[in-house]
Amino acid sequence: MDKISRRKLSLCLYLNYIVHGIGLIILTQNMQELGKFWHVPIATVSYVISGIGIGKLIAYFLFGYLSDRFGRKHMVLFGILSYMIFFVGIPFTTNLVAAYGLAILAGIANSAFDAGTYPTFIEMGGNAGASNVFIKAFMSLGEFILPLIVATLETNSLWFGWSFILPFILLVINLGIIRTVEFPKVNAAIETQQSESGLHGIKKVISAVALSMYGYTSMAVMILFTQWITVFAQHKLHMSVIMSHGLLSLYSIGSIMGVVVTFIILKVGVAEEKVLLTSTLISLLALFSISTLTNQIIVSAAAWIFGFTAAGGVLQVALNLLLKMFPVHKGVITGLYMTFGSIATFTVPIVTGWLASTSIQSVINFDVMIGILGAALSLATILCAQRKAATQLARIDMAGINSNKNK
Repeated sequence: MDKISRRKLSLCLYLNYIVHGIGLIILTQNMQELGKFWHVPIATVSYVISGIGIGKLIAYFLFGYLSDRFGRKHMVLFGILSYMIFFVGIPFTTNLVAAYGLAILAGIANSAFDAGTYPTFIEMGGNAGASNVFIKAFMSLGEFILPLIVATLETNSLWFGWSFILPFILLVINLGIIRTVEFPKVNAAIETQQSESGLHGIKKVISAVALSMYGYTSMAVMILFTQWITVFAQHKLHMSVIMSHGLLSLYSIGSIMGVVVTFIILKVGVAEEKVLLTSTLISLLALFSISTLTNQIIVSAAAWIFGFTAAGGVLQVALNLLLKMFPVHKGVITGLYMTFGSIATFTVPIVTGWLASTSIQSVINFDVMIGILGAALSLATILCAQRKAATQLARIDMAGINSNKNK
């Protein structure tokens, strides 16, 4: 591919992920309006949102195969069309079963985008790691824009459906462009390198299990926060509509900045295990502050810090560590890791919908509990890595001693 074609394709793919970022939170940001529209409590709307997780859960492995079999472009186009149906369908659907089906379709669209986009950036050449990092940044950009749109619509008493129609229009434009863009050929090379992590035996098992489960916790804390922080801020912190939606925008700004900083830190050679543990602990502290404090300035700062650390690329860092353990089976491992995240997308809305019937505070407390579990899993990972390093140093020292004896 020439340079112009590569840039054009990259722009189209990134544009998809702005819309995808919107799609991830658009139901949660419109929970109260959808509840009125469907004449159901907020808890029921939360159950509908769980359909997104089901869509992801049933589609990740299948679409990974289809992407290799029929090409990346078909998956991306399928994702665009699926999201278009979702965006145009929800604001006009009064049947909850149909709405749940559309939520499932949104999850399927998410899987189609991932199956077609991540391999495409790798096959385009260049710095694939940087390209994948910026996918997260564009998702965060979408998550930043939407709360502002929703708050503006609510403040001016405008129809909530415009927040769905605008991304639909954006997808229509992008569909017209991407149909004319050439995708790189599918790379069918088989990798045969050995494990790069240096872990073996029980340490490798512990790290693999911990990182796989981290795929659940890292996704769960973000989903729960983005789904409930606006409602929590209005009911428990007594924030205005603008300020409560603004917390999610601060979270998204922190996420975008965190992606850039995480990329730079890893680029200069800081160990991924340390980035994982530090980010997880700081995000837990920020989340605990939000759940316990009432000062609106401190809570706003904590929302930014939480976005910076919890959504600043740490999920991808954990995936990279897992892939280093099983480099020969990257497709399977990626599918497994993303499946854990899909389980979170499915289960969190159900559990929080039940908790919300008790109190909104219990929902945020549950988020803190998940954060504590994530910190424990990241700690287990770094302990295994330190033991690996200690073992390697001992082997080096022993080799030096033997060398001196031979002399």
